Amino acid sequence: MIAIDEIREIAAKVQLTNLVVEKDYALGWLLWGINQHSVASADWVFKGGTCLKKCYFETYRFSEDLDFSYIGNSQPTVESLIGILTEISDIIFEASGIEFPKASIQFEIFKNPRGSLSIQGGIKYRGPVRPQVGLGLMPRIKIDLTLDEPLVNPAIIRRVDHPYSDGPADGISILSYDYEE
Repeated sequence: MIAIDEIREIAAKVQLTNLVVEKDYALGWLLWGINQHSVASADWVFKGGTCLKKCYFETYRFSEDLDFSYIGNSQPTVESLIGILTEISDIIFEASGIEFPKASIQFEIFKNPRGSLSIQGGIKYRGPVRPQVGLGLMPRIKIDLTLDEPLVNPAIIRRVDHPYSDGPADGISILSYDYEE
């Protein structure tokens, strides 16, 4: 995990708070973890504003959530999603030292306005800004999976912008929407 000084330096450079930059840092590592997981890396297609920021435009607005289209063949359950994020949190902690507490993983499956199922969930993290904060006060990353959104163009692997010193040696990539999508 990077030191708070690196967060402060980047926050001053981009004129944002330390907590916003820390979340961007955590998002990068979470995307890396998703790409390392055999199921999530094949079935979750990254999309939305955070995808634009992390995969296409470095200067696009900072985001707080991760949006995915689900393209898997089996219907995800709350239990399967919790299992996936539990495994991802272990992978990330081992590689980076960032804690994504398993007790903070939550998902719900519900009918969206189109009458189809959607999934909302999230996970909290302990980063360099407030490393001693308890679970109740940890920042949260929201995760949305859309199950009824067909892709017109094939999903592609995109490099993720992660301008932090402790990034993986081979960088971060993720299955995502192509720009036209």
